[in-house]
Amino acid sequence: MTSPEKRRLVWHCRRGTRELDTMLERFLTHRYDQADEDCRKAFERLLELPDPELHDVLSGAVAVNDPAIEKTARIIRERFRD
Repeated sequence: MTSPEKRRLVWHCRRGTRELDTMLERFLTHRYDQADEDCRKAFERLLELPDPELHDVLSGAVAVNDPAIEKTARIIRERFRD
């Protein structure tokens, strides 16, 4: 996790709520490097969402019309359960 890009993403994963921080950081640490390009781009789009909307998407309470974001959110939820 030494690349400038990963350091930038680590910073954007810090949302101020323990649950969001944990979910996002786990994905970045354990899955991001193995993810395909669509998933990586979707993760970056997720990080652009305001915290309440991000929480709703990651909790599964709200669906979005972007299949790549839905897939990435599902992966993050699955990782969080581990």
